[in-house]
Amino acid sequence: MALKRNLVPQSVYRRQLAVRLRVLRETTGMTLVEVAEKVEVNQGSLSRIENGERGTSPILVRALLDCYGVEDSAERDDVLDLVRADREQQKPWWRKYSTVLTATRYDGYLALESGAVSLANYQPMLVPGLLQTEDYARAVITQMRMELTPPQVESLVKVRLERQSSRLGGEHPAKLWAILDEAVLRRTVGSADVMRAQLQRLIEASEQPNVTVQLLPFSLGAHPGLYGPFVILTFPAPTPPLVWLENPKNSVYLEADDDVENYTKIFDQLRACALGPSETRTRIAQISKELDQ
Repeated sequence: MALKRNLVPQSVYRRQLAVRLRVLRETTGMTLVEVAEKVEVNQGSLSRIENGERGTSPILVRALLDCYGVEDSAERDDVLDLVRADREQQKPWWRKYSTVLTATRYDGYLALESGAVSLANYQPMLVPGLLQTEDYARAVITQMRMELTPPQVESLVKVRLERQSSRLGGEHPAKLWAILDEAVLRRTVGSADVMRAQLQRLIEASEQPNVTVQLLPFSLGAHPGLYGPFVILTFPAPTPPLVWLENPKNSVYLEADDDVENYTKIFDQLRACALGPSETRTRIAQISKELDQ
C-alpha cells in the first residue's frame, strides 16, 4: 500500500510537471547523473523535481528541455505553463489563515481540493465541509477541536465558507457527489434550529447541477462504508485520482492504483444501495419535520 503522510501534498500541476520531465529524460536514455552534470544542477534536486517533491523555475526547465532536445514550441510552452501554474498554486487563498491551518493540519487537504475537478465524499458521521452551514461548522469545530481558541475556531469557520465558494461556485465549479449515512442527519449538532437550517441547506445544495447527495438509510443495515469516511479526488488529466483519509493528527492520502480502485468500488457500491437524489431530498425533509415534534 502506498501511504504518504505529507501535510502539504504536491500541487496538481507539480505532479504533472514531474511526470512530463521524467518521461522526457527517460526518452533520451539519459540518467539523472548525466543530466545533472550537463545542466549543472544538483542530482538530488533534479530527483526531487522528478518526484514532485519540490518546484522549479522556468530557467531550469528551459535548460532541461534543451538538454532533452525538445524543440517544438507548443510542447515547450505546455511544460513551462505547468511550472508557472505550480508557482501560482503556492499562493493559495487560505495562506492568510496559515497559522491556524498549520496547527490543525488542514492545509494539506486544501492544497489537493483546490485542484480537483470532482470529489466523491462518503461521510458516516458529519455533513461534508463543503455542504455545512456556518452555524453547523462552528458547532462541529468547537466540539471536535476543544483545544482551539475562539479566534482559531472562527478562522476555521471562515476557511470552510471560503472553500464552499471557491469549489462549488464560480465559472468552473467542482462536481461533488456526497453519500451520507442517516446518522449524519439524526445527530443533533449545535441545536435543533442549527440542524433544521443544515438539513434545508442539504436540500438546496442537492438541487445544484454540480452537486449530488444520496442517503444511506438505517434500514440498509451493515454496508461497506462502515470502515469510515473518505474522499476520492479526481484531477485534470493526466494527473491520477487519489484518496484522502482524515485522521485527528496525521491525515493521509493514498495514490496507489489498487487503493484508489478499492475505494472507488466501495463508493460505487454505496451509490448503488443508497436512496436516489430525489428520494434523499424527501427523506431529509421528513427528518427535518421530526425536529419539530
